[in-house]
Amino acid sequence: MLEGRYVGKTLHIRAGAALSLQRHEVKDETLAVRTGRVVVEHGTDPGRLESLTLEPGQQVLVRAGVVHRVTALVDSDVLEVSTAWPGWRTDIVRLGDAYGREGTTAQ
Repeated sequence: MLEGRYVGKTLHIRAGAALSLQRHEVKDETLAVRTGRVVVEHGTDPGRLESLTLEPGQQVLVRAGVVHRVTALVDSDVLEVSTAWPGWRTDIVRLGDAYGREGTTAQ
């Protein structure tokens, strides 16, 4: 991985909506709540995830290989910054997805 290469985006998540249950092979992500309140489920075993509630100004570092999902308790804006190396866009393994996105694996 190349040092100092990052990509960022703002995720707008509506109350009750959840992102994919996912992990990344190589990239690390930092999730920071700008507005709202979210629950971040995370862990190494998809069947035994810990939950962390985050509010504005709070963040969590999700290392490569860690299974995670973000669920908004109220309408929320989450800043996501991840390491960006060649191929970072395809470094996602979706274990579950409520929206039927491509690349979701059966569990």
